[in-house]
Amino acid sequence: MVELLAKVKMSSGFITEKEVAERRRARQEEWEKNRTEDDPVEPPEEPPHDPRSLYERLQEQRQKKEEEYDEAHK
Repeated sequence: MVELLAKVKMSSGFITEKEVAERRRARQEEWEKNRTEDDPVEPPEEPPHDPRSLYERLQEQRQKKEEEYDEAHK
């Protein structure tokens, strides 16, 4: 799985349908190797792709935590 992620071009952010299909196939193979009898046949859903940068996502989390803190300490 890590190998697939390394192949993705980071500059454009564009992922082809072929790359998506290859990731799903590899993920399904990995799931089949590691799943137990109690697990479903299909792997759990992946979280939706977030096109924002890591910085933007962390800033959002920080802002939410600050707002929660401010509300709790009024």
